[in-house]
Amino acid sequence: MIRKISLLFVGALMGATALSTAQQFSMPAEAAGSDTYRQLSIFGDVFERVRSQYVTPPEEKELIESAINGMLTSLDPHSSYLNADDANDMRTQTRGEFGGLGIEVTMENDLVKVITPIDDTPAAQAGVLAGDLISEIDGESLQGLTLSDAVDRMRGPVDTTVELTVIREGAAQPLKIEVTRAIIQVKAVRHSVEENVGYLRLISFTEKTYDDLAAAIEQIQEEVPENELKGYVLDMRLNPGGLLDQAISVSDAFLDRGEIVSTRGRNEEESRRFNSRAGDLTGGKPLIVLVNGGSASASEIVAGALQDHKRATVLGTRSFGKGSVQTIIPLGENGALRLTTALYYTPSGKSIQGTGITPDIIVEQPLPEELMGQVEASGESQLRGHIQGESETEEGSGSIAYVPPEQEDDIQLNHAFDLLRGDRTDASFPPNPDQAAVTNQ
Repeated sequence: MIRKISLLFVGALMGATALSTAQQFSMPAEAAGSDTYRQLSIFGDVFERVRSQYVTPPEEKELIESAINGMLTSLDPHSSYLNADDANDMRTQTRGEFGGLGIEVTMENDLVKVITPIDDTPAAQAGVLAGDLISEIDGESLQGLTLSDAVDRMRGPVDTTVELTVIREGAAQPLKIEVTRAIIQVKAVRHSVEENVGYLRLISFTEKTYDDLAAAIEQIQEEVPENELKGYVLDMRLNPGGLLDQAISVSDAFLDRGEIVSTRGRNEEESRRFNSRAGDLTGGKPLIVLVNGGSASASEIVAGALQDHKRATVLGTRSFGKGSVQTIIPLGENGALRLTTALYYTPSGKSIQGTGITPDIIVEQPLPEELMGQVEASGESQLRGHIQGESETEEGSGSIAYVPPEQEDDIQLNHAFDLLRGDRTDASFPPNPDQAAVTNQ
């Protein structure tokens, strides 16, 4: 049996992203005590009573799945059961293509909360915003449904429409938003050249991300002579995460040596450390990393590694703060179990669980007037039942997850461009490698 170690941003999404790397599954089982078996017997009794005496005959498969999910979701927001269809969807999604609306969601107070709409997807184009609460789907209330059930209702044949009833903070009444389902093809990396500055936008961490990144860097280098290239902006705002091996490879693309990330679980022998290899694809050019409240999981691994090694200056606002590791355990034809098994740590040994990555340069991105009061900050520390971070404070993690559609309005991006072009200065840019939080080995 194979398990996959994952760093999932949210409990479920219309295209879930999984950070995973395969390794042999060998988890010793601890013998259950007699009290545990007594409790399981109670469960069996209750199940039989419901099955035989409930006012209408229940769907037994759904009862069992709900019981399993109830157990797992009581642990933390990221542990859950994936039935066969959900497990297959996850495998499809990590390849960078999936069917749906293009929104990443979690559950909050019996409503579906939008973490972020994915760029250039039906949800984003229809006007769904981060922080929106979906209360109804096609006029049917979501109260009492599991997140998996709600996601299933949003799925459907391509080119069909679904009506979302959205509660948006600051709006006088719920909004009705129609979204047309489509095959979501997530382009992992976009790039451009802005006045001799290479711009790299990492949208997600799928199987394509590192290859797309390497190709983008190569194209930028072909377009701009090496002696004229000022540096790069690595934009990971609104990036919810993805495959762990891709997060490691992306970090490695900018590092010559040193630790990238480590994971520590319940058992010491399960702790792992991932190191970079020689070879910086950019030749050591200046690098600025952009993050905000929508930057989570894999994107936080990359930002933390580059920040700790003083390879890049991190600019923007505090990231989401998801520092837990989920293990995807296949259950054959019965789907898979997604279980939180560890926390991950940046090279300096810091856990970002519930705290997030604090940028070297804080630059707030104001909301346009029409969105004032409608978009709120979100972070791991605000999720009910989240694992308490080792250094979590009342300040918590996360920030506003908003990026203007027009570059001229993008204060954070333009600030980064100005630094690279020398049009403004800051003590944190360029970073001093001698002050790195870790010693490169």
